Amino acid sequence: MSLAEPDALPPPEPSRLRVFWRRYRRNRAAVLGLILLFGVILMALLAGIYEPVDPLRRAGAPLTWPFTDQATPLGTDQLGRDILAGILYGARISLMIGLVATLISITIGIVIGAVSGYFGGWIDDVLMRVTEAFQTIPSFVLLLALVAILGSSIENIVLAIGIVSWTAPARLARAEFMSLRKREFVEAVRNLGVGDAAIIFREILPNALPPVVVYASVIMALAILMESALAFLGLGDPNYASWGNMIGQGRAVLRSDWFVAAIPGIAIVLTVLSFSLLGEGLNEVLNPRQKKG
Repeated sequence: MSLAEPDALPPPEPSRLRVFWRRYRRNRAAVLGLILLFGVILMALLAGIYEPVDPLRRAGAPLTWPFTDQATPLGTDQLGRDILAGILYGARISLMIGLVATLISITIGIVIGAVSGYFGGWIDDVLMRVTEAFQTIPSFVLLLALVAILGSSIENIVLAIGIVSWTAPARLARAEFMSLRKREFVEAVRNLGVGDAAIIFREILPNALPPVVVYASVIMALAILMESALAFLGLGDPNYASWGNMIGQGRAVLRSDWFVAAIPGIAIVLTVLSFSLLGEGLNEVLNPRQKKG
């Protein structure tokens, strides 16, 4: 008499990371955005290897055209500085500005939106009036005013970009908190005597983060564009090699040597495109209204 074969074990559930990637890769444009972002990160990592001294030093004859000198593959600007070195170091500056400014704006937005959406009432009215007051002023106009007051150092520029970008995350967080504050799990922990701060940051916030995280990619793209616009107007920090500074300096020779401004302009376009496509992919993965894959 043969022994009965044991029941087959159910296959293990795929990890969250694998499920995330399976859903993300369905969007080919989002995958392209991720590849472009990896390319920008790679440029930032290679900056110190290609030019370990100073990207602002003179590296050759002024206005050398691209692919005409092996020492400066992408040419030089009107001061003889290597454009390729500026592009690589500019990737570092752009990523730093985008990341730090996004963290500042998301932090401010989450705190204001969470408090407003959770408590409601007069607290919600006051905080939303403050938010609307910020939104009535065009972001770039407010940014110009803050930079004029604080100064045009890279630290002040990052802080100013974060301050003018918090309103949209605040409204997103408020909407999520208003929809979640009456859920059963919130009422359960409230009945157990858990304090408001713990409910806000430990119970509700993890469930309210997905739309804010998706919008963070938009803020990173806008932060890079804002810094570039400031530098183009001559309000950037001249002590750093940024793409915006390169475009601003290249406009003086735009008619005769267009490549000086065009090359960093292409870098900005590709970086902003990468964040936009990345946000599109994150929206499909993290949006609870999307079908589960």
